Amino acid sequence: MRLAIYGAGSIGTVLGAYLTQSGVAIDLFNHNRPHVEALKKNGARIVGTVDVTVPVAAFLPDEMTGIYDVVFLMTKQLDNRRVLEGILPHLGPQSVVCTMQNGLPEPSVASVVGPERTFGCTVGWGATLKEPGVVELTSEPTRASLAFNLGTMTGRKDDVLDEIARILGVMGQVTIEQNLMGARWAKLLVNAAFSGLGTCFGCTFGGVSDNRTALSAAQRIIKEGIDVARQSGVTIEPIQGKDIVKLFDYHGWFKRKLGLILIPIAIKKHRAIRPSMLQDLERGKKCEIGAINGAIAAQGDAVGFDTPFDDLVVTIVREIEAGTSAPGWHHLPRFRALLEKR
Repeated sequence: MRLAIYGAGSIGTVLGAYLTQSGVAIDLFNHNRPHVEALKKNGARIVGTVDVTVPVAAFLPDEMTGIYDVVFLMTKQLDNRRVLEGILPHLGPQSVVCTMQNGLPEPSVASVVGPERTFGCTVGWGATLKEPGVVELTSEPTRASLAFNLGTMTGRKDDVLDEIARILGVMGQVTIEQNLMGARWAKLLVNAAFSGLGTCFGCTFGGVSDNRTALSAAQRIIKEGIDVARQSGVTIEPIQGKDIVKLFDYHGWFKRKLGLILIPIAIKKHRAIRPSMLQDLERGKKCEIGAINGAIAAQGDAVGFDTPFDDLVVTIVREIEAGTSAPGWHHLPRFRALLEKR
């Protein structure tokens, strides 16, 4: 199979390095010219919880030629239609796009390439682009931590799905999901709680869990997502062996208090993750807040369910995007005031 990672930033570069090192031929595409030039010249250097340099095949988007059997899509969702229309000439009749984007990206991908050719995969680990060609892996480098949840919009299972699972299995643990949207929602809740708040406060996942007020806000965001998914008829799947609903749904004070103890334990292996949304804002770019906390809030509106904590995260991140505010702990009182009301 001819394989490509399109949008090989932090996550894509790590994935490409792991696959290439294991003998899987894969092309990495990114519009960031200094990053691509560094990859071409020096290879992909992965630091952090590992330290390895791997020669990789890296290209700018306009250097894409021929037909690819599988394109792993890792660009931001902000411009999906334009990006996918650019990829279409390089897809054959049997080619598939496996979106590894955050949030709930499958419908927008399927609107361009078709649902039968749309695969989805959640990535259960994190990485940070330190400089061109150098990426920090911020999750533990174990198979259990370097996890993927893979599935299709239609629930189909075939040789292509099995082959993609085999390819990703070179790096980490792969779970094939019959209920892809349920797996998507599980990852979305984690991203909304820890990426959303980490972006507001300018900190890592661990920074959120170490602050009592931020942790309580994270718990409320998870709870909002669980309630919205339930109202929407979505069954949330376990993520990395953890049943988020069983662990963190609550209706009384005891389960809520227990959740505050369990959440930091559940994200312990990923404490060092620095939200990709925060990284985007620090580079002066717009981020995917609309596809993460905004997605929960929009679905809440659709089913008539209030989501004040997700709404506040969206509001603060939009202020940061507009340049009227900056990430930092000075936003904490706004969450504290909301917690006191609820």
